[in-house]
Amino acid sequence: MTQVFNSAGHAVPVTVIHAPKVTVTQVKNTETDGYKAVQVGYGEQKQSRIAKPQQPKGNVRGLREFRFDGAEALEVGATFDVTAFSEGESVVVSGISKGKGFQGVVKRYGFKGGPRTHGQKHSERERGSSGGGPGRAGGRVVKGMRMAGRMGSDRVTVPNLEVIRVDGVKNEIFVRGAVPGRKGTVIEIRGK
Repeated sequence: MTQVFNSAGHAVPVTVIHAPKVTVTQVKNTETDGYKAVQVGYGEQKQSRIAKPQQPKGNVRGLREFRFDGAEALEVGATFDVTAFSEGESVVVSGISKGKGFQGVVKRYGFKGGPRTHGQKHSERERGSSGGGPGRAGGRVVKGMRMAGRMGSDRVTVPNLEVIRVDGVKNEIFVRGAVPGRKGTVIEIRGK
């Protein structure tokens, strides 16, 4: 992330996304596949590092599929770059969030923990009771009880992000705000 200044002189927080050229590798239709979609590949990879089933699709690095009406109008081999987006446009960004490992309930769900005084020794960051008596869920732990566990590494979608700048020479797109994932995460940018 960084900041840029708009025409009024205000600082705008942006995320700089490097978006290489995208190539259409397959067009799916309702007759053969049962739904309309387009499969695209991004980046370039050496031919020797591509698995045999993917070799007919070209020397692309990764594949993603997008369902939408009008996909049959596209042709295999067509390419898109960041110039498909325009400044001021609203986009939706999806990606895998940062993994945080095994976390407790205070970090994972925002529990406040137990009291710090009145004889409490080690219950500052504990979750409290989870089962309850016979009047509450029959004396068992109900499904979906919020407890400690793995946090992060989820697919996160951030809607309504504004495109601030598009650089067709460097293949970069500047989006207002934060996007999910760490540096180097593969994300999807879709128009609304």
